[in-house]
Amino acid sequence: MQSRLKVAIVGVIPARLNSTRLPRKVLRPICGRPMLHHVFSRASRSELLADLIVATDSVEVYDYCAKNRIKVMMTSERHPSGTDRVYEVSQALPADIYVNIQGDEPMIRSEHLRALLQPFLEDRSIKVTTLKTPVGLDEAGDPNCVKVVTNRQGEALYFSRSAIPYDRERADSATYFKHLGIYAYSQAALERFQQLAPSRLEQTEKLEQLRFLENGISIYVAETPHDTIGVDTEEDLLRVERYFHQLDPSDRL
Repeated sequence: MQSRLKVAIVGVIPARLNSTRLPRKVLRPICGRPMLHHVFSRASRSELLADLIVATDSVEVYDYCAKNRIKVMMTSERHPSGTDRVYEVSQALPADIYVNIQGDEPMIRSEHLRALLQPFLEDRSIKVTTLKTPVGLDEAGDPNCVKVVTNRQGEALYFSRSAIPYDRERADSATYFKHLGIYAYSQAALERFQQLAPSRLEQTEKLEQLRFLENGISIYVAETPHDTIGVDTEEDLLRVERYFHQLDPSDRL
């Protein structure tokens, strides 16, 4: 590893109100505050972020942020992915690295951001990073849980909704890793993503990160022991609500 690098890092929280599976989810309350408020508050605890901003296409989300002193930017309604929305922010807010912090990840913590960004601080060759955490076979079989396999250098080989690797002997010897949908990109990698057309595997799996892999852009996958619940359904929201109720009140925001 090279010596620690000095870089400017901006966190971006894409926040679309009209989500398909759980409409208006970023404004759904958790312990009395909208989910988005929790995401912003918890991400802002990271000492590595020089700036943190919500990127939305919703006037309602914009107004909520403005009233609650949450930095926010209005972005296009036409963006097909959160990465595209981060790219628009990058055109107005220069930085070396951009962090895509999903607006439906209220369990985000500073330890996640530390693990995600540490590779950039030590190695100039890193272009994109994301996170993984170990899971059991039951969760690995859930298509809503995205899995990842990596090479010995920690670079992603593939992401899938299927349980990978396939345990041919069924001897319970395989180790499964859940992908946590938090990303960091160099400015150059973000520019490149924007220039590339959606890829075949990306469209098949409905996983935008596969666009990087199909075009030869490596993704370093850091491991974390801290799982999260990405909120896509009412059941997910209830699980997160239970998690927050167990926290000390001072740690909820």
